[in-house]
Amino acid sequence: MTASNAPIRVILAEDHTIVREGLRALLSVRDDIDVVAEVGNGRAAVEAVGVHRPDVIVMDLGMPELNGVDATRLVRERFKDTQVLILSMHSSEEYVRPAIRAGANGYLVKGSGLSDLVSAIVALAKGEAFFSPAIAKILLQESRRAAAPKKSEPSDGLTNRERQVLTLVAEGKSSPDIAQLLSLSVKTVEGHRSRIMTKLETHNVAGMVRHAIRIGLVSADE
Repeated sequence: MTASNAPIRVILAEDHTIVREGLRALLSVRDDIDVVAEVGNGRAAVEAVGVHRPDVIVMDLGMPELNGVDATRLVRERFKDTQVLILSMHSSEEYVRPAIRAGANGYLVKGSGLSDLVSAIVALAKGEAFFSPAIAKILLQESRRAAAPKKSEPSDGLTNRERQVLTLVAEGKSSPDIAQLLSLSVKTVEGHRSRIMTKLETHNVAGMVRHAIRIGLVSADE
């Protein structure tokens, strides 16, 4: 986090020279932001952070030598005080999620205004996060999915013993075999099988096997 009276030290990592120079030109007019370096590939971005120790690095995703996600991960692992702001043309979940998981604290879509870029840089320099509205929506949806209660499965009601019996049935073991393996009577095993079929709402061994495969008790190859 930068001192309140010092300009925010920024590195620009963008492989398109015209875009990089345009960003520098836009930011150079501000007294509160100092662009200390600019680079054109991901490996150079990581090296530049090691040399300049900026407050924020503005990182493109599609760079040569080392992509933006991997570069972000290395920066966040090696230089904890440098925050990563992704500036990308991509706003779909398949691009956003890996960048956030790699450690980016901000994600701005190219085409955003200068005010958004400045706001994002300032926010990250303070240790805060900043996301374009479209990106924030993706993150909110993902958060809601993670928080939503999982749909219950019929197999959730099985006891440990019933899961053992179900596994052995799916492996092709007969009731006498299961009785011997689990040190139970055949009558007890048959009782377990009956309760398992009731709980799984199935009426035959094939249905039991399908459930066992679906919940990972056995492999479909077995």
